[in-house]
Amino acid sequence: MTPEIDQQWVGKLLRTSAERFILPRFHTVGASRKPDGSIVTSADIDSQNFLRDMLAARYPDIPLLGEEMSHAEQARLLQEADMLWCLDPLDGTSNFAAGVPVFGISLALLQGGRSMLGWVYDPVRAELFSAAQGAGAYMDGVPLAARQAPKLRHCVGVVDYKRLSRPLALRLINERPFHSQRNFGASVLEWCWLAAGRYHFYLHGAQQLWDRAAGALILYEAGGRATQLNGDDLREDDLPPRSILATLDPQLHKSWRRWLETTAEFPNAAL
Repeated sequence: MTPEIDQQWVGKLLRTSAERFILPRFHTVGASRKPDGSIVTSADIDSQNFLRDMLAARYPDIPLLGEEMSHAEQARLLQEADMLWCLDPLDGTSNFAAGVPVFGISLALLQGGRSMLGWVYDPVRAELFSAAQGAGAYMDGVPLAARQAPKLRHCVGVVDYKRLSRPLALRLINERPFHSQRNFGASVLEWCWLAAGRYHFYLHGAQQLWDRAAGALILYEAGGRATQLNGDDLREDDLPPRSILATLDPQLHKSWRRWLETTAEFPNAAL
């Protein structure tokens, strides 16, 4: 059962973190490289520390798993805690450091390996997306209504080619089954913009838990569908990156799965 969480307070907390630690440093902060090659800034660290401390003060029994923690500590938390916060304090850091106005903060409450609550805040556009399991999805308090996507050949979507396998990426380029694609470089916003109906599908080859924990719940509660590319369910109870096939509605997901079933990587994946 979902604990008594003040969802409005949490949403305001994300806004506060953005106003204090992120927006004032947009395109002015230096960046360093992490061992995995991605970049990190002082805004990432300060945002995570602020949110961790504020959440701990109000909900002391719920630990926090953050992107800017060691892998060992993340794994320990997932193994030991039945309930925890899952935080990406600044997704789209490369955009942020380069002055590209596409980045966001994501926070989910996980219980029993499932996302129960989720928030994503877009500091540039001041849009707050939120969802509670079984209670719908919202943007700035307004419900995100379920939408019907067009046929696949007419669809526009987000495709992260870099993380797809080479054979699948080449096939998508040479035998493109959709109309057009984009890539914004901020996974947490890409989930929410899909949920809001700004495009129709989302393909990603290897996404981290904190990149999807809130966004996938928001999409699901808005009437969308998301699995791994092979059709397996997404998981919120372990750390390995997962591929993403997310669509605005379930019928488009079935169309994508039929197309992927003819790809050598996924010949036996269930529809």
